[in-house]
Amino acid sequence: MGVIRQARDRRIHLVGPGGAGKSTIGILLAERLDMPFIDLDKRFHEREGDISDYLRRCGYDPYVRRNVEVYRSIAAAENGVIALSSGFMTYPYEVHPCYIESRAAIAESRGTFVLVPSFDFEACVVEIVRRQIQRPLGLLASNEEAKIRQRFSIYMALPATKVETMRSPDETVMEILDALQSTGHRDEP
Repeated sequence: MGVIRQARDRRIHLVGPGGAGKSTIGILLAERLDMPFIDLDKRFHEREGDISDYLRRCGYDPYVRRNVEVYRSIAAAENGVIALSSGFMTYPYEVHPCYIESRAAIAESRGTFVLVPSFDFEACVVEIVRRQIQRPLGLLASNEEAKIRQRFSIYMALPATKVETMRSPDETVMEILDALQSTGHRDEP
């Protein structure tokens, strides 16, 4: 498959709310493309420790600034399938001097995919809350509902391909591979 050869030395970004399937889909997609899978949250954790602890110690704005720096260090040196943090594309523009540039490059790339369970707002909210509270993270349904209600329109406004994930992961990966093939994805390294 030509898309596999083209994608090997490139970046694919997966964007979306927590619980959308970015990690699950990203791991499978990376395997199919013979590329590394890079989870931004895990990279942050490797460099700074637990995100919840970091947020308690330092606050949200310092976390966001540092997360942008971690992403930029990955983008400067590595290629692969990158699962972004759920809020990454929703940060305030002034949070970091290079955020607007990074966000625009991600948003406009043919290799960026917005993952949501459903394009229907209410169905998406219900499914995200269901998925998030099943995770062993101690998340509150009310907080997760507020987050997806606030962020859904931001995700959907991004000029990237949207993909529904309320189906098998393999079907979702096939849709992304088909989209990469049809666009002749050759993103900047």
